[in-house]
Amino acid sequence: MNHQPLLRMANISKHFPGVQALDNVDFEVYPGEIVGLLGENGAGKSTLIKILSGVYTKDQGSIYFRGESIDPKNPQDSQSLGISTIYQELALVPQLSVAENLFLNREPRLIPALGMIDFKKMEADARIILHDLGVDIPPNKLLKDLTVAAQQMVEITKAVSRNANLILMDEPTSALSNKEVKAIFEIMNRLKEKGVSVVFVSHRLEEVMKIVDRVIVMRDGQRVGELPIQEASMEKIIRLMVGREVGLFHKIEKEIKEPVLEVRGLSGNNLVKDVSLTVRKGEIVGLAGLVGAGRTDVARLIFGADRRTSGTILINNEPVQINNPSDAVKYGIGWVPEDRKQQGLVLGMNMKENASIAILQRISNLFGVINLKQQNEIVKNYIKKLNIATSSMEKQVNELSGGNQQKVVLAKWLATKPKVLIMDEPTRGIDVGAKAEVHALISQLAKEGMAILMISSEMPEIMGMSDRVIVMCQGRITGEFDTADFDQEEIMTCATKFLVFDSPTAN
Repeated sequence: MNHQPLLRMANISKHFPGVQALDNVDFEVYPGEIVGLLGENGAGKSTLIKILSGVYTKDQGSIYFRGESIDPKNPQDSQSLGISTIYQELALVPQLSVAENLFLNREPRLIPALGMIDFKKMEADARIILHDLGVDIPPNKLLKDLTVAAQQMVEITKAVSRNANLILMDEPTSALSNKEVKAIFEIMNRLKEKGVSVVFVSHRLEEVMKIVDRVIVMRDGQRVGELPIQEASMEKIIRLMVGREVGLFHKIEKEIKEPVLEVRGLSGNNLVKDVSLTVRKGEIVGLAGLVGAGRTDVARLIFGADRRTSGTILINNEPVQINNPSDAVKYGIGWVPEDRKQQGLVLGMNMKENASIAILQRISNLFGVINLKQQNEIVKNYIKKLNIATSSMEKQVNELSGGNQQKVVLAKWLATKPKVLIMDEPTRGIDVGAKAEVHALISQLAKEGMAILMISSEMPEIMGMSDRVIVMCQGRITGEFDTADFDQEEIMTCATKFLVFDSPTAN
């Protein structure tokens, strides 16, 4: 490794009202190095990235890039220095082509004085840049017609085309399948071979272990450790991140009893075809499969969010008619959706309003007036039970961390006292400490007799938490495994049973 760092940040501090976000942080990246920047939500990772990308200005400290002192004032300033940032929410224009996105605001001109764009040259230049990174995407294809993974590749290619020496990636793989992640990692390795450095921020520690050369860990606004990847382990990293031992996949001995939810021959206008499954009292059933396998579609049909075309749903051995989510709640079904911000929360409301929104009818009188005392008691109970970190139940839910937002969604559905809880990617986008708390809560709910159907794309979570695993591929069930029979290779074989593998960039 080159002993002269490409980037060196020294004694960086940043204060927001009531919060010391960064406290004398040192951070360095060497040429051609992939660095994992890790920490729980609130550790200071995003603040550090935003200072480097010009979104925030530092309060104190020094930044040196390619041996020269820099002080980015805005994102354009940072880009001009050779630093590009790729966020989880992509900064691309869906209605434009790949080439137009790559050269947005710097298009080649036929006649510069007249401003006429040379589309032929733009596509030719885009084709060369894409080919150089091994990205097999037609430059004339509209961005909206690409998969999320392919769009991520375009975003990376755009950064490289701006002659970036350092690319900051903030949770770039959170919405991708394992196959798509592998394609992104191939591009990252190509960048490394070209001498481009990458800072990789991710909550998925399994991914971090596969791709980075070194990890730097932050906690409470401070840098608390560094490990070359050869010396790193999941346990060491987690200990640094949270400052204590954390046990993921917290399993509790419990008794599994009679069936609570039974689905027979369920089909819909979506992907689902003839799905039958059972979830028993006290049982955690993991629903596994690749992204797009139809797992969420099954959940939506059961919950009444989508209309089924055939099939029967039984609760406690009695057939029920579920035509909408209100029917599902009436029969004791709760649903923690995959996208908490779009489907699980009302971001413009406070924590108390979100946590009690599903039980308003129960806590209101005939005139629709809410019993505030009862509402406050219920919400306070779940703040305590779920260990929700908030200064007040009146706090806006969009001001909470991802882990605490997920707990508010859980509180909302637990307040309905469900018999069955469907949990779709229950730990996506939350840090390792919050993940351990959610796992412990899932196990405790099962011990108390709740039937839980858990959808997860993380194989360790599926195998670590489930009492039984059902596997789907292309809308159909392709396998079922009891605890004693769990085998990752066999589960993946079932998950790919009907697939024909094309390029990960294909639509």
